[in-house]
Amino acid sequence: MQLVFATNNLNKLKEVQSLIPKHIKLLSLKDINCLEDIPETQPTIEGNAIQKAKYVKTNYGYDCFADDTGLEVEALNGEPGVFSARYAGPKRDANDNMDLLLNNLEYKKNRNAQFKTVVALHLNSKLKTFTGICEGKITGTKRGNKGFGYDPIFQPNGYNETFAEIDLELKNKIGHRGKAVMQLVSFLNTL
Repeated sequence: MQLVFATNNLNKLKEVQSLIPKHIKLLSLKDINCLEDIPETQPTIEGNAIQKAKYVKTNYGYDCFADDTGLEVEALNGEPGVFSARYAGPKRDANDNMDLLLNNLEYKKNRNAQFKTVVALHLNSKLKTFTGICEGKITGTKRGNKGFGYDPIFQPNGYNETFAEIDLELKNKIGHRGKAVMQLVSFLNTL
């Protein structure tokens, strides 16, 4: 079996490749010559994941899965949520996004947050979604140099380190994307 993972994010690709069973050949968007930006115009994380998976199936003909992830901060009414990648503007700069978030939380005592990932699988003309959530809190400063996105300011519950301070294997085990992808893998193993 081969599946396209609808992402151009090499960090995401690396995370997911380590979770997918070896009998499934994982293709990237680059592998299928999909070089354009896939639209993400839906108002929800789930909607964006579904939109991306359908786009690849419709325009390239490959069975595909896509994910969308958002950081939802309690004190900010769920922001940045679906706008996480472009929270500080369209250039999608992770440091700018983190700086804005830390600034918006400066006088807030409640630092509770969760990462939410939805994976949408478009396989054999059927659509199925899988959701992974990791609860934690936003730290006061950036810590660590592993990971990507908001990882340096997200500390998962039960840990003293941020996602940017732990190794990929542990992040995949406890993290939002890993949880959603493991649900996907369990489903694929039933086929």
